[in-house]
Amino acid sequence: MTSARRLEAREEIWPLANAFRISRGAKTAAQVIVAEISQGGVTGRGEAVPYARYDETVAGVRGQIEAMRSAIEDGLTRADLSLCLPAGAARNALDCALWDLEAKTTGVRAWTLAGLPDLNPVKTAFTLSLDTPEKMGEAARAAERRPLLKLKIGGADDLSAVEAVRAGAPRSRLIVDANEALDIDTLNRLAPDFERLGVKMIEQPLPAGDDDALVDYMGSVTLCADESLHTRAELAHCARLYQAINIKLDKTGGLTEALALREAAMARGLLIMAGCMVSTSLAMAPALIIAQGAEVVDLDGPLLLARDRAPGLEVVGSILNPPQPALWG
Repeated sequence: MTSARRLEAREEIWPLANAFRISRGAKTAAQVIVAEISQGGVTGRGEAVPYARYDETVAGVRGQIEAMRSAIEDGLTRADLSLCLPAGAARNALDCALWDLEAKTTGVRAWTLAGLPDLNPVKTAFTLSLDTPEKMGEAARAAERRPLLKLKIGGADDLSAVEAVRAGAPRSRLIVDANEALDIDTLNRLAPDFERLGVKMIEQPLPAGDDDALVDYMGSVTLCADESLHTRAELAHCARLYQAINIKLDKTGGLTEALALREAAMARGLLIMAGCMVSTSLAMAPALIIAQGAEVVDLDGPLLLARDRAPGLEVVGSILNPPQPALWG
């Protein structure tokens, strides 16, 4: 007879090395929820970040997880989970905990369970948060050895910040992330300068509800959907307007849907960006599976923290190595 399961959930706060600013505001710490599912002497863990942009709160996400206690402890599967909770942070924490539990119970690494022969190291972007052009230029100089920088912008006047970053890191590839802060006219005005400055991708330029305006986009820099795309439900619409999608486990509601979304997006010829919220190595570990073969990897959450959890991912410069079983999977 299968031994009983036990579910626990808790909030953790991880201070950041520096304030992290985007167009919607700033934060000085990562507030995460960790779900733990224990059975037969082993424990599977999953970490998620409640996100106000998606009407999530720490208390609300923890409440969603607690409401699943009976079902989880009665043996709910990952497939069943998708029928019980909407995509979001709560489902992500539980889904990833179930993946980890299965890997530890069977002795088979999670990427093998996902159908991958190996999990290779990946090279992550490093994010420069929104600030004055002078400070963003300084941050770029400090990070100029990193091969890929992602810089946050907040509006039409931020071209000078992009120029400062390019001057500070002349050899780095650049991604610009507007977090919905532009309109189509501003995007079209800025696009030639972005191309001149060597920007390779523009992430979520317009508000999610204004996506249809992108049919009038006149630039050549690749557009990547983030806030506009959570699961396969939005894929067909986004595929008409974007050339790439950012897959984040907190949006998809876990690794299970993320894998399905990745496969469906690749079948449509879309480029894959593996992204994250600001969080610890426990959240990055399952995302490394999505990052395999991705055009862009943006899993720098632990690099932005004052300290990471232990054990965490082994990080060498911008290289993230596969997790040890003690961390996840």
